[in-house]
Amino acid sequence: MSAANIETVATPADKFKLVLVALLVVAAVAGFYVLAPQGALAQWGALLLGLAAAVVLFLLSLPGRELVAFGGDAWREVKKVVWPTRKESTQMTLYVFAFVVIMALFLWLTDKTLEWVFYDLILGWKK
Repeated sequence: MSAANIETVATPADKFKLVLVALLVVAAVAGFYVLAPQGALAQWGALLLGLAAAVVLFLLSLPGRELVAFGGDAWREVKKVVWPTRKESTQMTLYVFAFVVIMALFLWLTDKTLEWVFYDLILGWKK
């Protein structure tokens, strides 16, 4: 992979936002444990508010906007997929099962043939 293909965060402001996002996540987790004596409501409130603030700040940064755009593009591509009908799915499943059974028989016959050739004919070990 060449250095030209590596993407970096564009501006110092975006770098600062990402550092703040990381600090908010750490602060949210730390707040969860520090607020244990105040009860579960305070703990979970601090955690959820901190994580929500981190998500909002991340989505306001360039990498966050690119992630949202990527998700939208991926969703548009999923909508273009032509999914098989129930009949087609059933037929393909039966083909796979039939192939597995045929392969199992082939491998079993190959194993038994090689066993017979090596043990009975070459080595003379009769069972």
